[in-house]
Amino acid sequence: MRVVSLVPSITEALFDLGLTENEIIGRTKFCIHPSEKVKKTEIIGGTKTLNLEKIKSLKPDLILANKEENVKEQVEDLMNDFKVIVSNTETIEDNYYLLKNLGLLFNKEEKAQAFNLKIYEILNQTQINSTVKVAYLIWNKPYMTVGSDTFIHHVLSEIGFENIFKHQTRYPEITAEDLAEADAIMLSSEPFPFREKHIAELKAIYPDKKIMIVDGEAFSWYGTHIAKCENYFKELISEFSN
Repeated sequence: MRVVSLVPSITEALFDLGLTENEIIGRTKFCIHPSEKVKKTEIIGGTKTLNLEKIKSLKPDLILANKEENVKEQVEDLMNDFKVIVSNTETIEDNYYLLKNLGLLFNKEEKAQAFNLKIYEILNQTQINSTVKVAYLIWNKPYMTVGSDTFIHHVLSEIGFENIFKHQTRYPEITAEDLAEADAIMLSSEPFPFREKHIAELKAIYPDKKIMIVDGEAFSWYGTHIAKCENYFKELISEFSN
C-alpha cells in the first residue's frame, strides 16, 4: 500500500509499526522522526500548506490526515480523488484506538498493541506525588495555553499535573496575569520555540514560580511517541519531588 501521511506523529508511528520507505511515499516537512528513514520520503509541503498537486502526482492508495493538524478544505479536495482517513486524537483512549486501527489497517496488530501497553505502563508508573498546578504555554505574543479538550492536557493529567486552564477549551489566548495561580509554568519547545530569554521574561513577573522549558513532542505527539518518553517524564517529575 502506498501511503501519504499528513501528520508528523502518525508518520513516526507508521515507521515504528514497521512500514517501509517503499510504503510511506509522502510526508510533510514537519515529519522528522525517525530521522534516518523520513529523509528518503518525498516532502509534500507543511501540515497546513499541502502541495496538493504533488500529492496527487504520487497516486497514493491511502492518505492519513488529522482533524486538528490539517486544513479541512485541503483534505476535502484530496477526498475527491483518494481514500483519506481523518483521525481526531484528544485523549489517551483516542490514542489507543488510533494505534489499534493503524495496526489493523496495516496488519501490524501485535506491534500496535505492544506500543499501547508500553504507553499505559509509562503513564501508570510515572506519577507526580503531590498536586502541582501548571500552566502549559504553546505560543508567545500572544501567550496561548491548552484547554481540557487537547491531547496535551490529557498527558499532563495522566502524570498528575493539574492544568489551571482545564475549564477552558482548545488553545485560549491568555495574559501573564492569568498565570498567577500556577505553581509552575511550562514553556513548550514547540510549536513556538520557547528559549531561556522567555523564562527570564516571566521570572521578572513571577520570581518565585518554577518556570521551565519542556519537550513539546513528549506532550503533543500522539501515536507511538509517548512509549519513548519514560525517562523524560521521570526526570521531569523528579524536579517536583518533595
